[in-house]
Formats: sequence, C-alpha cells, structure tokens
Amino acid sequence: MNTSFWTVPTILLMALVLILVMALAWSWAPDRSVDALKARWAAPPSRFVTLQGMQVHLRDEGPRDDPTPIILIHGTSASLHTWVDWVAALSPHRRVIRMDLPGFGLTGPAPDADYSMARYTGFMRDLLDLLNIDQAVLAGNSLGGGIAWQTALAHPTRVRQLILVDATGYPLQPQSMPIGFRLAQISWLAPITQKILPRSMIAASVRNVYGQPDKVSPALVDRYYELTLREGNRASLTQRFQYRSSDAALAGKISQLRQPTLILWGSEDRLIPSDHGQAFHKDIADSQLQVFEGLGHVPHEEDPEATVQAVTRFLSLPP
Repeated sequence: MNTSFWTVPTILLMALVLILVMALAWSWAPDRSVDALKARWAAPPSRFVTLQGMQVHLRDEGPRDDPTPIILIHGTSASLHTWVDWVAALSPHRRVIRMDLPGFGLTGPAPDADYSMARYTGFMRDLLDLLNIDQAVLAGNSLGGGIAWQTALAHPTRVRQLILVDATGYPLQPQSMPIGFRLAQISWLAPITQKILPRSMIAASVRNVYGQPDKVSPALVDRYYELTLREGNRASLTQRFQYRSSDAALAGKISQLRQPTLILWGSEDRLIPSDHGQAFHKDIADSQLQVFEGLGHVPHEEDPEATVQAVTRFLSLPP
C-alpha cells in the first residue's frame, strides 16, 4: 500500500470535501407541492379562488354586511399568516380579507412571471371585483404597503382609507438587508438557492427584520421556511427583485394621495428606516404617523397588540 497518498494536505482536503457534502445534504431543500403544505398552512377558513390564472390562497373573516372591508397585504417573502393577530382583533367588528400575493405563500408564482407594481395593483383591482367589493380599507406592510398606496393612486374610488406599515415607496437605501434577500438578488446563484435552503438562513433573515430578535420563535421560523419552499417561490423572489429599481418610480406622486392615511413604523427598522415614515407623513396631507420604539420592519407581527390599537383608533372601532 502506498502510504504517501495520505499526506496532511490530502487528509485536510478530504475532510473539507466531507464537510461540504454533509452541509449540502443537511441544507438540501427541494420545492414542496402546494398539496404537501395545505394541511398545515391552509386550514379553515382558508380557501382558494381563481384569479389571473392563479389559485389564490385567501381568508375572508368577519361580518359579511361590512360595506367597506379591510384588506391586509403582506410584504416580500411573507404570507397572509403575518396578520393573524390583527385579524383576531379586527374581525369581530369588521370584515377582514387577507391573501397570499402572487409569488408568495401558497398562491405561488404568477404564470407570466410579472411582479411589477402595475401587475400587483391590477391584481388588487381584480380581487375587489371578484369579491364584489366596491370600496375597501387597504393596509399593507413593506411591499404590501407599496401595493396599497399605488392601488389607491391607480383606483382612487376603490380605496376609502390607507394603513401603511413600514411601506415601500421611496428609493431604498437599507441599513441592513436579510441574507435571504441579498442572495436572491444574485441571479447566477439561482440554480443553487432554488435547491438548497438552510433553515438557519431563514432564522437569521427573520431576526434581521425584528427590532427584538429574541421574539423570533421556532414556530415563526418554521412558517417562513416552509412557505418559502412552496414550489416556484424561490424563483419568483429572484424575479421579483428585478423590479425593485422601478418600484420607487412613482414616489413623486405620493403627495397626490387623498385618502385618510395612518402610517405605522418600527423605530428599529433597518430595511426601510423610519425616515421613510416621516417622508410619507410629510407628503400625504393630514396623515397620521405613529412610530413604535424598539420594533423593526414587521411591527404588526412583533407587537400586534400595540400596533392594532392604533388601527382601531384610526378606524373608530371598539377597543
């Protein structure tokens, strides 16, 4: 036997290869089908409606005689589940509708891979039509906030009031960005990132957008992780980021909004810092701004009780 093969560099190289193979096996995460995810994430009152060639995951709760329902719109890589605590507080008094946007959650990819703001505002218009809603209150977080105010601009008679939660709108210069978002913007990594997804990366990404990372529970990480694995969602995220530079093109029109508007922001938001909230407040006449100390980019999720209290006051609902 030739023992010269077992040199120190060779042993180190083989150890490194073994570690890489083990890491690959540990992080290997192929897409999961919608059917595989429904049992956990689409229990009643979830339902699926056909819209724009997609099966849109939707929840519609509260009194059906509400003439102006509240529609909750989640942000990038989130889902309708981000609003669960707000719905619990609001649905005894108002009809509350939430959905998984195209490209996210159980709705999954748009057939034409169009994730422009024009597509999303058209989606909201078509959703209102499908549900026979003449006018609604639109509330949105992050991307969802951008969709809300741009829908209000494009279809002003359909939107009674706006609630913007750490919303997109102005040119983005984040102080920090979740690692998952950073990797999704590197297109040549797509063949890898669409097959490999360490749960630890999702955990780090969620903690990154929380002002108080210790509030991020294993159950919360599970939700973000499993819904990211919905077939096609990782590819959709990469495609969605291609439109980011054009999202702020309408920022100069924010001052044209005339709907009564409540602006909620986390003081520790490092993805869309709180000066963006101040800009919305300055540009939207007679708007209300409340900044929540210690909270991050998803304050409705991080402290639902405090944030929904601001909403109930704005909408003149019982406490």
